[in-house]
Amino acid sequence: MVKQVVTTVCFVLFHLVISYWAFMSSCSLHSSTKPSIPTIARYFGTKGRYEDVNSWLINDILAINKSLVTLPSSKCSEIHLTAIIRHGTRFPTTKNIQKMREFYDLVKLNATGDLTSLSEIKSQWKMWYSDEMDGRLVEKGREDHKHLAQRLIKWFPSLLNGENVHGKRVKLITSSKHRCVNSTIAFREGLMTGLKITAVELEPELNDALMRYFDQCERFVKEVENNKSALEEVKLFNEGPEMKRVMEKMADRLDVPYSSINDDSVEAAFYLCAYEFAILSVNSPWCQLFDEVDAQVMEYSNDLKQYWKRSYGHVINSKSSCILFHDLFHRLDQIVDQINSDVPVTEAVTVQVGHAETLIPLLTLLDLFKDDVPLNSTNFNTQQNRVFRSGRITPYAANLLVVLYRCPEGIRIGVRLNEKSLTLPGLSEPVPMYEDVKERYSSLLGGCDQETVCKMNSS
Repeated sequence: MVKQVVTTVCFVLFHLVISYWAFMSSCSLHSSTKPSIPTIARYFGTKGRYEDVNSWLINDILAINKSLVTLPSSKCSEIHLTAIIRHGTRFPTTKNIQKMREFYDLVKLNATGDLTSLSEIKSQWKMWYSDEMDGRLVEKGREDHKHLAQRLIKWFPSLLNGENVHGKRVKLITSSKHRCVNSTIAFREGLMTGLKITAVELEPELNDALMRYFDQCERFVKEVENNKSALEEVKLFNEGPEMKRVMEKMADRLDVPYSSINDDSVEAAFYLCAYEFAILSVNSPWCQLFDEVDAQVMEYSNDLKQYWKRSYGHVINSKSSCILFHDLFHRLDQIVDQINSDVPVTEAVTVQVGHAETLIPLLTLLDLFKDDVPLNSTNFNTQQNRVFRSGRITPYAANLLVVLYRCPEGIRIGVRLNEKSLTLPGLSEPVPMYEDVKERYSSLLGGCDQETVCKMNSS
């Protein structure tokens, strides 16, 4: 009971602090009632807002953009939706809060530059992040999932409806991490509000084997997660000329010795800008410490990390998601069998909530967002038009939507990322026949065994 009380008090305090600083920031730092968007917001990577990837949502958070979705013939009907979703906007982790605190102390005590933003930081800004926040979901993150649920009701009214909810044909699955559990609960609230349902038993199922498979893949943990050399390209880039120039410009702006600024310093400053905007919708004075070129370098550093730790950099990154891949296709096969047998579909909607680390390896396994030339420490200048941009792929509340359609010619499948249609690699049709998709990924369906893939062996 004491633990529950303490947890509740901490939760309330967190949101009192957030509300206070949101109010102070909006009053003291900005005169406009509508928050201005930092010019570098597009480069925030995985710390970016969902609505900055889907800009029409800025004016209407419940709007759906049908022009970006390809549908099959009007003779087709939706029969199933699987939605794999990243958690909503969250606080920084304790590790990053500590970096941010150290950088703030450096600026507060030593910076003597004449930037207006520096004066604002010193006179008005306070270090309000605390270690206890440690990646927890913020109110904005709850809204992310509530609104996504309500938009999905608009997208799929024949699937996300009261009849399917009451008939237990809607299933919620989540990672055990608090930010994912709370995102799932918020999604459920959005669903209940959107469908005007007051009471229903729709409890999320905790399943880390599916939603945090990367923690349980021994080979990935040893070869990538706990292996510093796996991210050698990231290290080399952060020691290279592009990042060195960002550090020197930061030191010049703050009027501090070059030796006092390192890659952790500029990352902390970038996070201070990104989190203020994501959490509070504030164009923070921290953002003025970067110009667009600096932000592009910071984005590339983050993309390199995601590429080498979660995506195409190492084969085990994508193969670690075999269990989630097979879970998806096993479910789709069951639905197709039920349709072909002319029996009722038992699972109309499956919602699975996890992490950016859940989505990126799966998208990689599907061969999506693959550049012709791998990202590395030396090709920043030639990768300005790369397709692998983690912030556009997995902002907060990013989602992979897989839809089955019953059509006169058979079962078709549509895939969307962040509510925009994707054409699967190797397939010309945007909404192909389901059997064609299975043929495209036949090698994975037959040879992507999680136990074998993740087991360490002598070779």
